[in-house]
Amino acid sequence: MSTPRMTKTDVPGVYRRGDKYVYTYRKRGKQRWGTARTKAEARRLKRHAETDVERGEHRDLARASFGEYAREWIEHYSGRTSSGVRESTRRWYRQMLEDRLVPYFDLERGLRLAEIEPRDIKAVIAWLSKQPNPHDPQLTLGRSTIGYHVAVLRALFADAVEEGVIRSNPTTGVRVAVPNADDDEAAKAMTRSELRRVLGEVDERWRLFFEFLTHTGLRISEAIELRWRDLDLSLVPRLTVRRQLRDGQTLTPKTAAGRRTIPLSTAMAERLRARQGPPDALLFTTTTGRQINRSNLWRDVLRPAAERAGVPWISFHTFRHTCASLLFAGGKNVKQVQAWLGHSDPGFTVRAYIHLMDEGVGDADFLDEVVGGGRTIGSGDDG
Repeated sequence: MSTPRMTKTDVPGVYRRGDKYVYTYRKRGKQRWGTARTKAEARRLKRHAETDVERGEHRDLARASFGEYAREWIEHYSGRTSSGVRESTRRWYRQMLEDRLVPYFDLERGLRLAEIEPRDIKAVIAWLSKQPNPHDPQLTLGRSTIGYHVAVLRALFADAVEEGVIRSNPTTGVRVAVPNADDDEAAKAMTRSELRRVLGEVDERWRLFFEFLTHTGLRISEAIELRWRDLDLSLVPRLTVRRQLRDGQTLTPKTAAGRRTIPLSTAMAERLRARQGPPDALLFTTTTGRQINRSNLWRDVLRPAAERAGVPWISFHTFRHTCASLLFAGGKNVKQVQAWLGHSDPGFTVRAYIHLMDEGVGDADFLDEVVGGGRTIGSGDDG
């Protein structure tokens, strides 16, 4: 593919090349080049570059590709708060950069770091919403996953502005608007009949695990890292969530609310007690005694069972939503469900699960127990 020829414009030092504009300036006696989307932008960037050169402030990092800057940035990223950044977070950010963000900006769009604008951030969000979910290629990335990618971009561009590499942060004010994201719908729980069908289709070796997810509402990352020492199977059975497994690393919960104690039913405690292992052993393992791989478990166990049960839309997180639904149906209030699920804010619990609560005002039969069963207004003593 041949490179488009440059043609002069009526602005000295600014040229048209294909659908872009090129401007020139000199630094240390050498001619340098920059690109822009419009002629006006090229004129402005040329003027800024010449001014910065005169002041000795011009940095050639602005000419770097997104990937060149991103790879250097992630190696030295120290976080945007005083608490710094975990190495596990750095690895996670690096993976999002290498898997999707660098290929998009460098290969899909061919944009340099300094060329990226707010509309390009909106475009990458739309692009991410169409990318396959690694846990299920039939689905696309969900809103939360896309939000994590945008968080990486916000941190990267904020540092680039502070370092003087670019003049403004293109992520400022950009919302993560993903109307078609697969997890953008309200949290969906299984009905009791759907739950029974799924549990009936799950391989018997894994049935207790999925019943346990329904009882406890644990995240899959918490459940597969749970150990016998985290359980108290005495007269008041309960479990304590202390860890989770993310990106192959054992981490403590992100918030104080995430480290929580959850009651266990008597029947569940009895079933667990019958197979109790050493304190440091994992509560649930594969049939070969290894730690559960969530992708394998989804592919080999849950997905086939869900399809046979006629609910192919469910995921591991659906058991958490179903637990919330059952807790509300059982009379638990918002504060109790918040503590059970490990949410930091009861407001989040309300927003996520309000559609699972009883709509309207419900019935009034319970008032009979308060004011006296069967009595009608006007009977008995005058008030």
